[in-house]
Amino acid sequence: MSNTALVIIARYPASGKTKTRLGRTIGNDRAATLYQAFLTDFAQRFSGEAYDVHWAYTPPEANFPAFIATLAPSYAQYMTYFPQQGADLGSRLHHAFKETHKRGFERTILISSDSPHISLATIGNAYKALDHADIVLGPAEDGGYYLIAMHQPHDVFTGIPMSTSVVCQMTIDLAQRQELLVRLLHPLLDIDELPDLLRLAELLQENPTLAPATAAHLSLVHPLGAR
Repeated sequence: MSNTALVIIARYPASGKTKTRLGRTIGNDRAATLYQAFLTDFAQRFSGEAYDVHWAYTPPEANFPAFIATLAPSYAQYMTYFPQQGADLGSRLHHAFKETHKRGFERTILISSDSPHISLATIGNAYKALDHADIVLGPAEDGGYYLIAMHQPHDVFTGIPMSTSVVCQMTIDLAQRQELLVRLLHPLLDIDELPDLLRLAELLQENPTLAPATAAHLSLVHPLGAR
């Protein structure tokens, strides 16, 4: 076991329950299939790295280990899985940190599954930033964050209106009121709406290695319609 847990917050890709904002424009089935490509990239990119990969999944009744085994069959057995717990996103994130801390990890790096192009270098930067910070945040371009890392399960979630443009700044403010030192990583696009997906498609057309499974999916099915 390493000293660092890498937690991926994920949802089982069921049509109509996954990427619903995106589904309003490209269709629920296509949104779910696209999201499965996101998860494939995460499962394959972080397998075998110097972190213990944990999937915090929802809904709790999903057989998530079996699902991940279809995406990364050689590595799925070496990953850890636990269902998300909490009444809202903030409490579910907090629970994930408490879970890995209970399991003895000195550092936890938690990432969203909405940015399939999160790189290994970004995870490494978060790890290094924790040498000199209590909390590390990767700001998303829409005002949220795609990554949050901590040593201890500090409560920087209660009272934060998740899925709004003020999430990152309010999280920083809440951390500073607790006299916690915050470090920021580079901003990154997360994929919630069609304009985000179109930008991602452009990025992956230029460099498909950023998210190979997602790039392959988008090369077959264009965001605005089937080719």
